[in-house]
Amino acid sequence: MRVESKGSEVQEPAPGAVMRALQLIPGILLCGAVTVVSLGVQAAEERAFDHPYIEALVVAILLGMAVRTAWQPSERWRSGIAFSAKQLLEVAVMLLGASISFAAIVASGYLLIGAIAVTVLIMLAVSFGLSRMLGLKPKLSILIACGNSICGNSAIAAVAPVIEADGDDIASSISFTAILGVLMVLGLPLLIPLLQLSATQYGILAGLTVYAVPQVLAATVPAGIVSTQIGTLVKLVRVLMLGPIVLGLSLLVARRRKLGAGGAKTVSISPFKLVPWFIIGFLALAALRSLQLVPDVAIAPVTRIAAVLTVVSMAALGLGVDVRVLSTVGGRVTAAVTLSLMLLLGLSIGLVHFFR
Repeated sequence: MRVESKGSEVQEPAPGAVMRALQLIPGILLCGAVTVVSLGVQAAEERAFDHPYIEALVVAILLGMAVRTAWQPSERWRSGIAFSAKQLLEVAVMLLGASISFAAIVASGYLLIGAIAVTVLIMLAVSFGLSRMLGLKPKLSILIACGNSICGNSAIAAVAPVIEADGDDIASSISFTAILGVLMVLGLPLLIPLLQLSATQYGILAGLTVYAVPQVLAATVPAGIVSTQIGTLVKLVRVLMLGPIVLGLSLLVARRRKLGAGGAKTVSISPFKLVPWFIIGFLALAALRSLQLVPDVAIAPVTRIAAVLTVVSMAALGLGVDVRVLSTVGGRVTAAVTLSLMLLLGLSIGLVHFFR
């Protein structure tokens, strides 16, 4: 329907877009309910013990997983859960840019940045080689290597269309990445007292080993703001490696096509697939913060909004993980993903002790 006014026309939103937005509401409300309970648990801990021993982020993951294990969400809920797990967490990560200055990146030193890049490249080779040794197909091995070494499901999703991976390979690699990602968030803080890690060291360790950027927040919040900032910085440098890796794979695929059947279509990659939009937004806000265009008074509310959105996203993450999927995933995939993660953890622990 159109509304005309003095020669101009104003169009109402497309019904399809409105319907899609309405379909998100049930899943978002479900994630919001889990978030409210999780924040309530943290508030009760703070009143009882003056400090939350289990952060709302972790409570949201565990509660979401419990709900998902006991109840299979129908299609009515899934779109909103998926939106909360992806788009809302990306917004949360972008907003964090307002609290980080490029001065922190420079202060971290080129040595750390170089060490992150080398770690990613080493783990790509090791994970791929390990997967092939276990008899996995080349494309599945590439997905496992990229997911383990860079940024979990996001890397798998970005690489899969480039190498033309099939649905089974994608599902196998993503399912275990989701489960191990949650286990890393829950278990990594236990290494702080065991290895006597400083806040900076733990931030580096979390940034190097945890799969997703928002999961780094969940893993580092118990260790304090310094660990959170360092962990986010290290993880973002690691995520930025996705661009060159995807570009390199796309060129390799294009070359193999050219050497194979003639006339095959070329591979085209959008710049926004090389560098996700929320990372561009994060860097833009960090630049504004560095130029002192983001006032100090705005930092606290923006950070709080990002924290709440992250809890919502962690609730959605938990709602998307069914622990029973462990019994349906092949043993070789299980071994490849788990061993790759253990090797990454060992390499990262050695690196953080170097930065002592």
